[in-house]
Amino acid sequence: MKMLQDKVVLITGCLGMLGSSAIRLFLEKGAVVFGCDRHPLAGFPEIQQLQAHYGDTRFAYMQADVCDEEMVLAVMSEIKRQYGRLDGTYHNVYTNVWKPALELSLAEWEDSLRGTLTSTFLVNKHAIPLLIESGGGSIVNTSSILGQLVSPGCLAYGAAKAGVNHMTRVVAADYAHCGIRANVLVPGDFRSDEALPKQSPREIEAIRQHAWLGRSGRADEINEVAAFLLSDQASYVTGALYNVDGGFHQ
Repeated sequence: MKMLQDKVVLITGCLGMLGSSAIRLFLEKGAVVFGCDRHPLAGFPEIQQLQAHYGDTRFAYMQADVCDEEMVLAVMSEIKRQYGRLDGTYHNVYTNVWKPALELSLAEWEDSLRGTLTSTFLVNKHAIPLLIESGGGSIVNTSSILGQLVSPGCLAYGAAKAGVNHMTRVVAADYAHCGIRANVLVPGDFRSDEALPKQSPREIEAIRQHAWLGRSGRADEINEVAAFLLSDQASYVTGALYNVDGGFHQ
């Protein structure tokens, strides 16, 4: 049996690099995938091809902005209507504004927190009742090494990702008795398979200096760990921060 066989998994931000890789990988591992993103599917032919290949019984898509509570509720309602259950969530939505405090407006600060931390809260909050109804399940929230390490100018995004880390651990503590596990995936620098060969010499050297493995990761390498956390193989893992960063250090 495949690692995610017949598990219904919600992937948010599913049209981004990490999300689109996850769709493909999770389907290969046997999951039933419900994806959502704020962009229309029409602009992503590769994902459309996956939907055509697997059909709605294995892969459904809904255009939704998960920073909007009503849209999150609509996503959960549609998952219940189509599949009757939810076994896991993989949250990949964020907003990044890269400015130091004196250059960062209040609107930019609030936008970054809303897109990163509030979106995580809303997806977690409204997934929990359906996960409980389904007998429990796994929450995987995507953070970043920038929520742990200090990078100049990474004020709003770093604060939001640090908030994701702590919030997830609190969710794990609050709902463990309901059979829900909640963990944080903490990626370092990663690229798509297409982008890796296009890295400049300067980028490659910077990564070599800061990652023990001396290279950027691939999206699939990040998602293999997400698949593990969503699977029954991680049944004794909760409240954990899983760094998938090639040994990134300052």
